[in-house]
Formats: sequence, C-alpha cells, structure tokens
Amino acid sequence: MVEAAELIDNDFLRQYEIKIDDQLAIIEYSLQERKIFLTKLIIPEGITNEGFEKDFLTLVFEQIEERNLSVVPTSPEIAKFVRSNRKYKRMLPVGVRI
Repeated sequence: MVEAAELIDNDFLRQYEIKIDDQLAIIEYSLQERKIFLTKLIIPEGITNEGFEKDFLTLVFEQIEERNLSVVPTSPEIAKFVRSNRKYKRMLPVGVRI
C-alpha cells in the first residue's frame, strides 16, 4: 500500500506527506543546520493498515539518510520507531540517546 504511494517532502509546510485513499498522513519537521527534528506524526483514523506507520517512517528515514542529515525525533511515536529499529540509531546526532 505505502510502496505504491509517493512520499512528498513539502518544504513550504515543513512536512513529509503521503496520500493513501484520499487521506494525508504527515510527519512535521524542523530543519536546523544538518539536523532534522521530527516533531509530529499525524495518521488519519481512516488509514487502518496495521503496518502503515512503520512503512511510512521507513520511507521518511531512507529519504533523510539520502540527504545525509542527522535525525532528532521529538515525537514519542517516532522515538519508539528509532528504538525498535537499530539501523536508524546511527542517524542520531552525537550526544542524543533514545
């Protein structure tokens, strides 16, 4: 489901967006120097696919990794994702622990 959808980095609104079944899932961010602060995860109630959140976050983290940025997750859901996916812990800036 997520694989078929296009991940959009909306610079103007500072958010990653993915549209599924006419509903928009969002991850808001703030970019400072070479760090991206992931501040809020919004998934509409109509998106009931059990693995959607993980797939969406994986797409976002892969795009951030391509941009060679450090990630600071300030949202509890995103911090939980990083804790459960060790390969993304290396993207945390020095001194930040989750």
